[in-house]
Amino acid sequence: MIFASPDLQALHQRNTAVARETLVRMLTSLQDSSDWTVAVVFDGKGVKASSDGMPNGIPVFYSKSGQTADSLIERLAAKYASEHAVYVATNDNMERTTVEAFGCESMSAEQLFSEIQQKSAALQDRIRKMS
Repeated sequence: MIFASPDLQALHQRNTAVARETLVRMLTSLQDSSDWTVAVVFDGKGVKASSDGMPNGIPVFYSKSGQTADSLIERLAAKYASEHAVYVATNDNMERTTVEAFGCESMSAEQLFSEIQQKSAALQDRIRKMS
């Protein structure tokens, strides 16, 4: 997702952590303005897969060294697709095919960013009407 957004990509070039935090804030906004439950998975460097817990109210996971975020996403998709409606946002066509095989839906980064903008605008509109 970071490399699909020029703004996030520019942030990433200066500071990876800031780019990740910005994406997490964007996804938190999506969760707060919709009925979606959001989780984010990043490539990691640790000996084992880890989690930052729930900063800003959404779970953040990191793959372990030598493992891609995609493989962790696939494990989560396989685990939760039978119990929940799971959507995976990625521009990787192979990853989309894989998670769809587990019963998930997929969307492109552009679709995700569009959802973020639409939900945010709808929330702002509701707030304006309440004022």
